[in-house]
Amino acid sequence: MIAPVEPALKEAGTFMEQVLGELLPQPVGPQSRVVEAMRYATLEGGKRIRAFMVLQSGRLFGVDRRALSRVAAAVECVHAYSLVHDDLPAMDNDDLRRGKPTTHKNYDEATAILAGDALLTFAFALLSASETHPDPHVRCELVARLAQAAGSDGMIGGQMIDMVAQGEVTGIAQITRLQRLKTGALISFACEAGAVMGRASPPMRHALTNYAHDLGLAYQIADDLLDAEGDPNVMGKAVGKDQKAGKATFVTVLGAERARGQARLLANQAAAHLEVFDEKADLLRGLAAYGVNRRA
Repeated sequence: MIAPVEPALKEAGTFMEQVLGELLPQPVGPQSRVVEAMRYATLEGGKRIRAFMVLQSGRLFGVDRRALSRVAAAVECVHAYSLVHDDLPAMDNDDLRRGKPTTHKNYDEATAILAGDALLTFAFALLSASETHPDPHVRCELVARLAQAAGSDGMIGGQMIDMVAQGEVTGIAQITRLQRLKTGALISFACEAGAVMGRASPPMRHALTNYAHDLGLAYQIADDLLDAEGDPNVMGKAVGKDQKAGKATFVTVLGAERARGQARLLANQAAAHLEVFDEKADLLRGLAAYGVNRRA
């Protein structure tokens, strides 16, 4: 039976809003403008799905929730940084994000760039602190894994591929690779972080890795469907951007109905990878179902 995930997501979102509010720097001194922009980009918005993955993966191994919340906050900071930079005129040129003006619209482009840079570097400061884990080897592994997920072999690499591929004829294999880097790499880190902190056995790590791979693709297909069919008033951002930019997506290649079926198949596969955890992973299973049925 799939657990209803919405109440747990809401609780985790409230918890992480408090954690992020406490951990992010306060806007004081001559640099206060960039700190204000960091907080603007990160607080009061988003479903905190990646943070939820960190919290739930760590729960499987009995990791302290406050320690997990620091890693979850680091993931949210990296995610927020990526959105700030994606929204810039040089990238996707968006005016609205999470129902409010994008960071560069609310401040200016230079401040938005600096705020994104500061959020990325702050994430690694969180991971490297002793409060995150007493074992420096675990902290080093977290830093290395997040660096790979966020860098040229992960999120940034995927963004570069996405930009150069605009207007080109692209097949499913190329789109899948692009999204495994651009979206899936950070999701994989979020799902595996708890296993790293809990010193999980290789089979359990592999189960979470496989879950993350299928979940990340399912979520991306759902995003593609929302961009094609979603309501901008519900989503809090513009839709139809992929078609206007000439981007090949799962929807443009497969069609909406086949893409929707593929997302459901991947969500079911993701849930099946968690069999080793029995009922302890019910919320992660529920997250897979939630991801492909959401409206925003």
